[in-house]
Amino acid sequence: MNVYEMDILLYLYEHQGDSQRDIAKALGYSLGMVNKCLKSLQKASYINDIYHVCQKGKQYIHRHKPKNAVILAAGFGMRMVPINTQYPKGLLEVKQERLIERLIRQLHEVGIFDITIVVGFMKEMYEYLIDQYQVKLLVNDQYLTKNNLYSLYKAKSLLNNTYIVPCDIYCMVNPFHHHEAYSWYLVGDFHGDNSNIRLNRKKELVQCLKKEETQQMMGIGYLTDDTCQKIIKKMEEIMLTPKGDHAYWEDALFENQKMIAYGRIVPSGHILEVNTYEQLRELDEHSNHLKSEALDIISRCLSVGLEEIHDIRVLKKGMTNRSFLFSVKNRSYIMRIPGEGTSQLINRQQEAAVYQVIQDKNICDHILYINPENGYKITEYIEGARVCRLDDQEDLKKCMARLKAFHQLHLQVDHEFNLWEKINYYESLWLGKSSIYQDYEQTKQHVFSLKTWIDHLEKDWALTHIDAVPDNFLFSYSQGKEDIRLIDWEYASMQDPHVDIAMFCIYALYSHEQIDQLINIYFEDQCDETTRTKIYAYIAICGLLWSNWCEYKAQLGVEFGEYSLRQYRYAKDYYRYVKERLQGGTGDV
Repeated sequence: MNVYEMDILLYLYEHQGDSQRDIAKALGYSLGMVNKCLKSLQKASYINDIYHVCQKGKQYIHRHKPKNAVILAAGFGMRMVPINTQYPKGLLEVKQERLIERLIRQLHEVGIFDITIVVGFMKEMYEYLIDQYQVKLLVNDQYLTKNNLYSLYKAKSLLNNTYIVPCDIYCMVNPFHHHEAYSWYLVGDFHGDNSNIRLNRKKELVQCLKKEETQQMMGIGYLTDDTCQKIIKKMEEIMLTPKGDHAYWEDALFENQKMIAYGRIVPSGHILEVNTYEQLRELDEHSNHLKSEALDIISRCLSVGLEEIHDIRVLKKGMTNRSFLFSVKNRSYIMRIPGEGTSQLINRQQEAAVYQVIQDKNICDHILYINPENGYKITEYIEGARVCRLDDQEDLKKCMARLKAFHQLHLQVDHEFNLWEKINYYESLWLGKSSIYQDYEQTKQHVFSLKTWIDHLEKDWALTHIDAVPDNFLFSYSQGKEDIRLIDWEYASMQDPHVDIAMFCIYALYSHEQIDQLINIYFEDQCDETTRTKIYAYIAICGLLWSNWCEYKAQLGVEFGEYSLRQYRYAKDYYRYVKERLQGGTGDV
């Protein structure tokens, strides 16, 4: 059977006795197409001469009848800023109804009571659904680092005539049915900006170029058992590839640039995505979940109503914070919201004190608001700005000149960033757990053996950025003039300014040759051997410090991949370089 014949067979099963014209009107097919399909179904003994479904047709329908549903609700919902820190996206309320509860009730309406919800972020908030709707919860403990293909793979043993449903959609019309005839995936009858598929005449979903007319992917699908077995195998293959962590479950549906499920069209307005704060506001301006402390702060700070805050969109997630961009009266701003475990890592009163010292020095971005209690911060967004390019020599020269000029101001604050104490402090945050590195104790002992030598060196003690990494140097242009601002002063404290050079290098994951090159740039080829050795020592110390920091963040579910591994490697390698130089007389005091 082709897809048109399957549609007609299913229609006749549910509407016995309807005429050809009834069928054509209901399905939107031409009368000629209907008559052609009816003859084919009769010839194959799926229906009889009066268009009643025969036993063979009934068996086909029963074999493909929906059995269960998997709702994907593990994700963090990054695009739901600023309310994604308070609620998981499936529990957002639209028209006094929680998204996920509406989906569950719509599944119940068609007899689907075997429902599994894959949870991750704020998983505990979904627990009540077990009692209220008798659903099952399946935990995806890697929701922070893997996309929803992994969530579906966690439920692979359940896939058998299954509805796959995202939790962040609002269905005006129930998309589920008592019976299904084949595997399908739902697309809108409107253009999809982030889609690369279109529906052809055979109701196949084929990949196409972005410039072609594409259709919006809605995230809902129905998979018969044979399709389920195919995508399980496909998911396993995808997870072994470099893109596996970031893949969507739909990626497993593609074979030879075509989905192995037919396309099903849904009219515009029947199913609405709720992926952003503004989509929620457009759908239900009275939703209780539109309330946000962050937006209230923006409203007060800029003296505007909540409805005047537009174009809210997440920025790339930082290593410490979550930030989002927004617009008010045609001007753009950035709101910083502290990330997981930040209160353990950052002293916000000290940060505020640093901003007080540097506010009139034209060093940093323009701060409109900062709360020394919770770390919320609003800054002006610099249009067209970019960060330092790691392989651009001119960029590096400009950044080091800017950094050196800041160091030479000899600014003072009342707090210090003690490297040795911070290493021990981050280690204490592991709550008694041992390091994931087998030789950690030996590595730490080696690094700490450098303390006596470091402590006896003369240093130009001053306010130091501490986090002077390439991403925190912001290049901008105004009226043909270039400006470089140093942003993100959370760790800034009194320290040896040469620590900033070490921090730049290890964040950039520089090689030994690149590190020497950066040192030469900062010192304009005038760096003495003792200072060079001291910076090597700082690389070892700071490598261990950030390695410990990464271990703490990993316990919170935040993973940094190669960065954390390389930091530990810097601790070991540069301890060795320093010892070799000191024992060889190079860099000795």
